[in-house]
Amino acid sequence: MTDKVCVGMIGGAFGVTGEVRLKSYTADPEAIADYAPLTSEDGQKSFDLQLTRPIKQGFAARLSGIRTKEEADALKGTRLYAERARLPEPDEDEYYHADLIGLPVHDTGGALIGTVKAVVETGAADLLELLVPGSSKTVLLPFTQAIVPTVDLAAGRIVADPPEGLLDA
Repeated sequence: MTDKVCVGMIGGAFGVTGEVRLKSYTADPEAIADYAPLTSEDGQKSFDLQLTRPIKQGFAARLSGIRTKEEADALKGTRLYAERARLPEPDEDEYYHADLIGLPVHDTGGALIGTVKAVVETGAADLLELLVPGSSKTVLLPFTQAIVPTVDLAAGRIVADPPEGLLDA
């Protein structure tokens, strides 16, 4: 488990006064402001955050120290991280993506299927993108209770029962 969790991303400038487009990755999108100060992935930049209004696919927001459109545009693509201690504990059967990435995934017989590369949100059900051992190939595994019955963060492993044919190709 990491001490920081990605909670949002800057999409570039919104207007000419230094506001940014902000996509929130928190369960309650507006709660992102409660977890400030937020930092860049490398920890070099730190921002206080004020949401100014909802916009299509996120929020317009003000970040401390950002006053011009050019400064806001320079941050496009920057992922924002919050200290894990500031975040609520996930409910049972809920996980922070950062805790899943890198975990090995075994089938119910114990054979390694792959390693979690990413968690893909689709709107219906999340998918685990798995790196297949010995290959650069990835497969998408539905992240449902039926297909992924066990996530053991303490042991650092996931057990899955993939649908027939999913791993063939």
